[in-house]
Amino acid sequence: MTDIHAQSIQGLTEEEVTQMRALYGSNDSAEQEAMLPKIIKSVVTEPMFILLVLTAAVYLILGEITEAMTIALALIFVAGIDVYQNYKSKRAVKALNKITSSKAKVIRSGITKEIQTGDIVKNDILICEEGTVIPADATLIMSFDFSVNEAIVSGESASVFKSEDDEILQGTLVVSGYCYARVRAIGKDTTLSAIGKMVKEAGHTASPLQIKVGRFVRQMVIFGTVAFLFVWIFYSWKSGSIVEGLLHGLAMAMSVLPEELPVALSTFMALGAYRLMKVGIIAKNPQTVETLGSATVICVDKTGTLTQNLMKVAHVFEWKTQKEISYSQKSTPSDVLEWAMWASEKAPFDPMEKSIHEQFGLSTENDTREDFNMAREFPLSGKPPVMTHIFENQEKQRIIASKGSLEGIIRMCHLQPEEKDRILKKGQEYARQGYRVLGVGKGHFSHDTLPDNTEDIDFSFVGLITFYDPPEENIADTIARFREAGIRVIMITGDYPETAQSVALTTGIRHHRIITGDDIENMNETQLSEAMASSDVFARISPHQKLIIIEALKKLGEVVAMTGDGVNDAPALKAAHIGIAMGKRGTEVAKEAAGLILSQDNISKMVDAVFQGRRIYENLRKAFRYIISIHIPIILLVLMPIFFGWLPSMLFAPVHVIFLELIMGPTCSIIYENEPYDEKYLGQPSLSSQTQLFKASELRITILQGLLITLGCLIAGYYAFESGGDHETIRSYVFSTLLISNIFLTLVNRSFRKKIWQTIRRKNPLIPIIIGISVIMLGLIHLIPFLNKVFMIQPLTILELTVPLLLAAICTTWIEFFKNGREEARL
Repeated sequence: MTDIHAQSIQGLTEEEVTQMRALYGSNDSAEQEAMLPKIIKSVVTEPMFILLVLTAAVYLILGEITEAMTIALALIFVAGIDVYQNYKSKRAVKALNKITSSKAKVIRSGITKEIQTGDIVKNDILICEEGTVIPADATLIMSFDFSVNEAIVSGESASVFKSEDDEILQGTLVVSGYCYARVRAIGKDTTLSAIGKMVKEAGHTASPLQIKVGRFVRQMVIFGTVAFLFVWIFYSWKSGSIVEGLLHGLAMAMSVLPEELPVALSTFMALGAYRLMKVGIIAKNPQTVETLGSATVICVDKTGTLTQNLMKVAHVFEWKTQKEISYSQKSTPSDVLEWAMWASEKAPFDPMEKSIHEQFGLSTENDTREDFNMAREFPLSGKPPVMTHIFENQEKQRIIASKGSLEGIIRMCHLQPEEKDRILKKGQEYARQGYRVLGVGKGHFSHDTLPDNTEDIDFSFVGLITFYDPPEENIADTIARFREAGIRVIMITGDYPETAQSVALTTGIRHHRIITGDDIENMNETQLSEAMASSDVFARISPHQKLIIIEALKKLGEVVAMTGDGVNDAPALKAAHIGIAMGKRGTEVAKEAAGLILSQDNISKMVDAVFQGRRIYENLRKAFRYIISIHIPIILLVLMPIFFGWLPSMLFAPVHVIFLELIMGPTCSIIYENEPYDEKYLGQPSLSSQTQLFKASELRITILQGLLITLGCLIAGYYAFESGGDHETIRSYVFSTLLISNIFLTLVNRSFRKKIWQTIRRKNPLIPIIIGISVIMLGLIHLIPFLNKVFMIQPLTILELTVPLLLAAICTTWIEFFKNGREEARL
């Protein structure tokens, strides 16, 4: 945006910016808190950390210094990893917040710059445009058709027009026009300095999957507490030592606590958000990634989403001469074009008005724009909306021009019924060809004073002006991909039904009938539900009606994504399950309301994002099923010595459980998160919105996997017992069988549809690394005497390890016989 009146505004220099920041601080009302201490506090209060501290203390009491030191080292290692991961996560979130935080335009050293609102300093020159939230308290220098909504301060919803020297406040919304303003207060000194703190304290609402995982973890914690008390009491009675019993109880508590579940969830969501960011999609909250995969409907606006938002002048139709002029090849003078120019802003930011000024400049031989100044303006208003401008020159010559919706202009002009019908028919003819149509009128007011409202002005109809906004490249392919993904595409536009129909035909959006805003207003709830189910094109829709459509779709059980870029889109973006704002042309209000931001305004990226969400959700479910399956044998093998006398009284000590936890964490969080996917197997929305985490059939298979691994471990231990092995040998066979079973389980659970010999060829570079580390660690435990002592095992030869190997293979690969090509997400 350029304005000849603003060319003299230089703003602050970089030196002055530095001085202002040193004197008055930054435009940030929130206190900065130390990140690392907060992370350390969160880590040391985690249940697993507390259990490890208690275990180390018990070993010290028993005089087992080696075991205590081993636990302490594991404690430092686990806590160190947690602190590091948390720190990286917080840094990532901080960086994400910086990316998604509001931007502001300022003039510095005579150059317009877009900066973070937090970088604004006192005395900066702000440029506040329609749709932006004012970032600081300021005083107007210049204003152009500028009005703000101050409801956040005054509670009054009506917009207030502002002129030079008026004050504007942080947090208020620009409704129309634009202005230049000098910042007078920032940060804590603004009128609404408490808003940032209030928003921060509000926090985030847990997502559906977080709630389900939290519920499952709570259930396991309750079960674990009961099991812990039972084992503690039993072994205290059996051994006669409360401390010895406590050690058994702690091993049980560690085995039950499924700490990998919330870790896996947060890891998958954070990495998913990172992957989306790499392709130009900013997820303001990582939990948004979860909802993406379950989307069933995407509602898109026409202009700028399905089309390129170019809005170039295409034709004018002069009513007086009945002459049509096309601007596709050459520029031709026209009364309609000239009056449309006078009805536009002098320094426009709207694409259509820019095109009008550009075309007028190319076609006119007598450009008098600099001779006239705006005397009065009546901004866009009414239903349908129109706008009127009054210009005067030094000789008091007056120009009154109006443009807007065709129906609105016709209503203002003195026309016969048959003339109105002919004009509307001509407009519909253009609209059917896909053109945006505006009416243009000129006004007459004979009094010396300026009119107080448009009703005092006599208007005559000048003609029609049309604009062409070509479809986005490859948009038809994008719509087809959405359809292949099982997602219904609905177009919602404020344009004419004929224009909507033309765009729908061009882009491949299917529709049986077009529903208009008037139709919606006259529908009852049943009719509205039927309309939502049967039509994919909605025309002449107001922002309020857009919200009605979103809510109606949600009542039908749809998971709704919604694109938008304007202030009026904000309520619908907030109401949708997935609000998607445009990064380039989107207003700050729209970006604030949305959960996703398309940095390049490219809707085709949303198809990739949906598949990414489905991939993440299905891989997360694989990870969860793996975690549950491998936890079952750990829990049961800690309990088994109570029922089988031939087993060592402490088959698994805390050190064994800790070791297994260290293996399971990377397995579920790294291998499964990195699993590739095939689009043809993700053609249906994921089930993240269902009540339970797993279907009954899925849970039965998962539990059976865990039980059979337990059985394999017991058979291995009994084989060692019958062969005359001591407690260390029995423990070696059981522990080795469980570790090898973990490796096989990781491989077979990569897919519940494809066979293992098919998935083994599917590229996942992390599998050989993680499994290789597991095999090396198993070898070291058997080869290094110190580790033999720590893990209380008798090292096994390669020949002896064939027994755990065979049993582990049998007890995990049985599921291969039941993989029959069903969708892996639905098994």
